[in-house]
Amino acid sequence: MLRTPLRFSILALIAIGTSASPVHAQSRGLTPKDAMRLVSVGDVALSPTAAHVAFTVTTVNEKANNRSTALWVRALRDGRPVGDAVRFTDPTRNSSAPRWSPDGAVIGFTSRRGDEDASTWFLRVGGLGGEAYRIEGVRGSPVWSPDGKFIAYTAEPERKEKPSAKALRIAPNGITKPLDAERFDGYQITHLRYKRDGTFNFLPHPELVPKRQLFVVTSSGGTAKQVTSLPHNVGAFEWAPNGAYFVYAANPREDDDLNLDPTTRIFVVPVDGGTPMQVLDIPGGVSAPAISPDGTKLAFLNTAAWNAETELHVVDIDARGIARGASRNLTASWGRTAAAPSWSPDGRYIRFTATVQGNAHVYEVPAAGGTVRQVTSGDRVLDDVSVSASGRFMAYSATSPVAPADVFVADRTGAGEVRVSAFNDSLLTRIARQPAQHVTWTVRDGTQIEGWVIAPVGYEPGRSYPMVLNIHGGPHSAYTSAFSAGFHQLSASGFFVFYLNPRGSTGYGNAFKHAIQNAWGIVDEEDFITGVETVLKRFPDIDRTRLGVMGGSYGGFMTNWLTSRTKLFAAGVTRSSIASWEAMAGTTDSNQPQRAFDGAYHEQRETWRKNSPISYVENVKAPTLVIHGENDFRTPLSEGQIWYASLKKLGVPTEFLVYPRSGHGITEPWLAADAAERSRQWMVYWLIEKPKQRTTP
Repeated sequence: MLRTPLRFSILALIAIGTSASPVHAQSRGLTPKDAMRLVSVGDVALSPTAAHVAFTVTTVNEKANNRSTALWVRALRDGRPVGDAVRFTDPTRNSSAPRWSPDGAVIGFTSRRGDEDASTWFLRVGGLGGEAYRIEGVRGSPVWSPDGKFIAYTAEPERKEKPSAKALRIAPNGITKPLDAERFDGYQITHLRYKRDGTFNFLPHPELVPKRQLFVVTSSGGTAKQVTSLPHNVGAFEWAPNGAYFVYAANPREDDDLNLDPTTRIFVVPVDGGTPMQVLDIPGGVSAPAISPDGTKLAFLNTAAWNAETELHVVDIDARGIARGASRNLTASWGRTAAAPSWSPDGRYIRFTATVQGNAHVYEVPAAGGTVRQVTSGDRVLDDVSVSASGRFMAYSATSPVAPADVFVADRTGAGEVRVSAFNDSLLTRIARQPAQHVTWTVRDGTQIEGWVIAPVGYEPGRSYPMVLNIHGGPHSAYTSAFSAGFHQLSASGFFVFYLNPRGSTGYGNAFKHAIQNAWGIVDEEDFITGVETVLKRFPDIDRTRLGVMGGSYGGFMTNWLTSRTKLFAAGVTRSSIASWEAMAGTTDSNQPQRAFDGAYHEQRETWRKNSPISYVENVKAPTLVIHGENDFRTPLSEGQIWYASLKKLGVPTEFLVYPRSGHGITEPWLAADAAERSRQWMVYWLIEKPKQRTTP
């Protein structure tokens, strides 16, 4: 085994407490500087023996304008924390994706150093001292064999010589040829997906990009054996319980520019290599394969068509991993979307996480079929669920509307839950956070919509307050019972904050998700308008003349739409928005417009125009701040330019903020904080300061 020392200590003795953080005893609200100090946790990995739980901790380095992610570990005994959590890696060298060996003695993780590609490192756990090391032949996130003797991973095959940057700019199937290949520094493009959001340079032709293949090596290190040699990437995989073969997901049509349907398939391949075999033939796409502990069944997710619900299936398999008969749909009557499945150790149940309405929890269903049962509870969002080998304990991260995520451990029933981390407690004990109050209402077709309202910090009944409506992106996503620093900053500035999940959101069933097909804005505007009216009735201290609206992506589209179709709002902030589907179609890296409106622009010309905010822009009166990332290829910069220029020519008060190095999401910490602060300032000016100027004698 080759051990290359990683230049950071295995243990930095930095302890954390687990005291609870009160919400109401504080004297001030959350500020932008507070938001930069918040710590986030993730990548939770419970060791197979439940003796330790590993997780990552991400902090913001304001001066360097970056984020640092370190690996932490806390010892457990009978599901309870023992001693303090300790940082295992240097936070100046980002570490992520912890993976345990079957005996819980070694933990593998990914750490990127300098300009080198992400590298896999290993640490021995159980005592102080020692250094991280590499295992010869391991070049990807490790997945140990059931007996711990081998490690498998996916990676691009190594190449003796990488093609030059100029060579990657020339399409291998192009008809035209450069006059001089060495002097040509442009791009020759013959494929549609030549852009990726946030990436300034155009992408090379898919034939020039190596595909991730499956490799295996002994756990002591050596020369890795390449198991697959495919013209497409190998996706999620796992070992068969007997260690004889792998099951994996892959999409043979991943480079087909015109394929918009779910076409991922599940394959098996012997550990020693050979020709992969497709496990089963079923309409649509299949993914997230999980073999039962006895090796006789396979659980997986199936999306029968692009607009169908993703269902959990199980099928009997033979000794090679090939299906025996048709699969059984275990969630057909449940009507919600399951995430990747995992088996209980006795093979009787299949567990998964799911977002249902505003909460995300652990669910289980009998493998033989039956009722889906919710395991965990509460108005919160669980993520990164990890289970011990015996199935007795599970660890996960959880966040609520008033608390950022922490790590928790509980038994398999969800009982005996204990908090393992408390990184934000010392900060949050000094900060007031208002709880999210649940509201529901019914629209004309009988559909119930739900949302939440956060009151201003220091709210006094009888006073008049402005309100800001926040709209999520997607639209096929959702607001959840998760902590939002942005919402609490607005609350601290004296605003009621209203957010909702309109039709088009996920977590409410497939009919709800696709209710806006061919009618973005046209259908869902009712949800926002009736939602605002519901909130105004329930909270009479909100001043209907001081309403603001803001959002990004779909939220930006809807901000443009509502300010051009209604007179409700006195100010708007539109970020990464859509102004014209027609203009966006040829510049985006997404197939969203074609799917959203049942065809390309030339097939649905009137529908595209009818659903574009620019068709109604002359009605806008609300002063609007326009925010966009310079490298946004999802809703390209031109969309923000169109909206800003139109408002400017109409005489509507507007400003245009363009953030460098930023794609669809503004991710650099300082830039993201600046965008949030400018959004807050815009609302304060138009909804608080300007009205005061008008009413002051």
